[in-house]
Amino acid sequence: MKKGFFICIEGLDGCGKTTQAKLLALKLKSEYNAFYTAEPSQGEIGKFIRTRYLFGDKRSSNITEALLFAADRFDHLERTIIPAINEGRLVISDRYLYSSLAYQGADGLDLTWIEKINSHALRPDFSVFIDVDPAIVIQRLKRRKSVMEDLETQEKVRMIYLKFVERGDLVQIDGGKSKELVSKNLLNSVTKFLEKKQTIGSERV
Repeated sequence: MKKGFFICIEGLDGCGKTTQAKLLALKLKSEYNAFYTAEPSQGEIGKFIRTRYLFGDKRSSNITEALLFAADRFDHLERTIIPAINEGRLVISDRYLYSSLAYQGADGLDLTWIEKINSHALRPDFSVFIDVDPAIVIQRLKRRKSVMEDLETQEKVRMIYLKFVERGDLVQIDGGKSKELVSKNLLNSVTKFLEKKQTIGSERV
């Protein structure tokens, strides 16, 4: 059975990544059997995280949060991501490992430790960082009346993401353009990756 691919879309809250990840999955559904998923997941741990942290006001220590997000990630992999990849599907995840590194790193945790507790997590085949100025995402979140981090935290998060761009782990896409142009650039970037993988695969046959 042909193995599928795993792609994750990263970015600051309010950068448009959820919209773009869903559009990407829709555009690639027919050709690559793509589907959209997200973290925190829809599993029991993910639902707990959403209720307690994202939509509530109760917080535990940053270490506890990091461990919860890691546990949800492994559950997400076992329940959803790995089975879909084994079926030959294209999995597009709205947030994944780099969100933990960026947000929990900005919260003061050591990046090496975060990587260690996630060391057994499946690495994506391709990862994208939709980059938007932190000041702009703060404005967007205020209009939505969303729970949000302050500007200083968003700037710290962005700097960590950019470290992984520089390391070659993330492909940076300018999210400050129109929704249509960001979607076009994201699709082009992902399609180029998939076509390259298909070419390599056909050469090995």
